[in-house]
Amino acid sequence: MSRKVVRSSKFRHVFGQALKTDQCYDDIRISQMTWDSNFCSVNPKFVAMIVDASGGGAFMVLPMSKTGRIDMSYPTVCGHTGPVLDIEFCPHNDNIIASGSEDCSVMIWEIPDGGLTSPLTEPVIKLEDLNAAVEELTKRVKELESKQV
Repeated sequence: MSRKVVRSSKFRHVFGQALKTDQCYDDIRISQMTWDSNFCSVNPKFVAMIVDASGGGAFMVLPMSKTGRIDMSYPTVCGHTGPVLDIEFCPHNDNIIASGSEDCSVMIWEIPDGGLTSPLTEPVIKLEDLNAAVEELTKRVKELESKQV
């Protein structure tokens, strides 16, 4: 006799439901750069994404409350001469974000509380000539800290 076996799974009756368009981020030109790092970073105040840009690297920082269709002219953070490879928010201050680029530099940026109203081009701190493209910020920071000891 053949018995019908039912798989026991905790996820058998779980179904996802897509959010409404006004609760999503839409029309963002995400970077086409294929790299093993994150293309976005999120904290309680902002979401940041690396975007396609001509003439260097750029990323977009959006307040969590700004959802829906994002206009193509929305201000970006642009200061690198090469493509941005990784971005990461500071764990201690939600308004501080670091960006690493193919141009061998790391830049630290301060985002205003309400988000960007105009393009941000001047970093708070700029670390240059790091002898290699900055692929993963956390790994690069640990290397720099070990050299300073």
